[in-house]
Amino acid sequence: MSTAPRDPYRPVAHLRPPRNWINDPNGLVLHDGHHHVFYQYNPYGATHANMHWGHFRSPDLVNWEPLPVALSPAPGGVDADGCFSGSAVSDGDRLVVFYSANRRDRSPRHQPVATATSRDGGRTFGPRGDLLIPAWPEDCTMYRDPYVWRDGDRWRMLVGAALADGRGAALLYESPDLETWTCLGPFEAREQEPVGDTGLHTGEGWECPQYLPPQSGRPGALIFSAWNDHDGARCVAALIGEERGDGFEAGPPVLVDHGPDCYAPALLRAPGGRWLVWGWSAEAREESWAVSDGWAGVLTLPREISVGGDGTLRQRPAAELLALRGEHTVHAEGVLHGRGRESVALGRVGRSFDLTARLDTAGAAALRLLTTSDGSGYLDIRLDAAAGELVVDRDRASSDGRAHGGSYRMPCPTGQPVDLRVVVDHSIAEVFLTSTGQVLTLRFYPTGDDPWHLEVRTAPGVRLNHAVDVWELLPLEIREPGAGPGLPHGQAP
Repeated sequence: MSTAPRDPYRPVAHLRPPRNWINDPNGLVLHDGHHHVFYQYNPYGATHANMHWGHFRSPDLVNWEPLPVALSPAPGGVDADGCFSGSAVSDGDRLVVFYSANRRDRSPRHQPVATATSRDGGRTFGPRGDLLIPAWPEDCTMYRDPYVWRDGDRWRMLVGAALADGRGAALLYESPDLETWTCLGPFEAREQEPVGDTGLHTGEGWECPQYLPPQSGRPGALIFSAWNDHDGARCVAALIGEERGDGFEAGPPVLVDHGPDCYAPALLRAPGGRWLVWGWSAEAREESWAVSDGWAGVLTLPREISVGGDGTLRQRPAAELLALRGEHTVHAEGVLHGRGRESVALGRVGRSFDLTARLDTAGAAALRLLTTSDGSGYLDIRLDAAAGELVVDRDRASSDGRAHGGSYRMPCPTGQPVDLRVVVDHSIAEVFLTSTGQVLTLRFYPTGDDPWHLEVRTAPGVRLNHAVDVWELLPLEIREPGAGPGLPHGQAP
């Protein structure tokens, strides 16, 4: 039986429910031997409304079990208009979630902290009923998204905020018992500032704050999603630094993801001292298209995230995902001299694949994913070694005008080979610059049913040494609710 989904854009190796809308990953926690991944979920349609918490768990990041919806808005309750984003902790036999309780008549921009508890491994949750932290500081013009972690014998919490003086902030709370919380003020707060030379900035406020603590003598990272009241350009930024008392001192902001389609990432402390991160990848197409298909949004691959010895933020696909590599479909290496023959066909690839490449050139070269037989449709990954940048260009990836275009770039080292890992899954591409630990995520929507092919290209007169390997990317194993052994994601029983 074919494992290909009927919808050509629906990823098979990325986590999402069978239908409807999802956005932020929430409550990522290791509990009772399972990785728990909650997510913002509208069970009634493919638009942002009716926010619940959906729920998956997995022992190994490959085999997943859908659990019942964890949180639902209570009519007339503290969260009557939505159970918005938050986090979770494992406390003995309890799985405790903290979330943003939305009521429009209370404030459209303030969601105070609510909580619910499970004692059966996350199958059912009992809400507290009243708010855990009912009020926000007077100088907050936006307030939401609690992130809780254990720090020695105490618990700490960050809440994203915008302050009346124009600063974005992550507010710090402390508790001895997860019940009584004291606000200690801003953990970090800053006025809007540019994120490098990207043209993006740190926003009017900070959503979904996450804290990656210092490890092995290396600094920590405060990660947040830049919020703007007027729907300006958004991004995910990180501040790399150290705790000083109840505050955080850090250098300038850096991008967490260089692409346009990753937002609201959340952290999970994994065994062995690792930290994992998932993000939300929204649709890069007109809403009506997604609604007609009956689904919108997908979670990124789980990534291992750390601060390197050089103080830079580094990400790579979680090691467990190597188990999703199937047939080794392409192995190619050679030299292009850019004299008369400036492209070489590497072979046919499926619509879900995992690719590694080494490109060694002093000039300009590219990997091109051809999605039409006549060469008119393609996704380009271009290396400009002289300028020190890698560009991912989706302008020709779809002939449907409802799909978003654009090209996006991230810096790369010069004077040395560039190592890449690229995971493509139907309508999402995650491009990892292995050399530096940077990543760029984007969505694309090829039109037509033509087989996909891969080629390597170089500019006229430019020498390129290349080595490329491609593996089929297998579907996640997702157990059907109430079923026995798992079925590949997208496969009908």
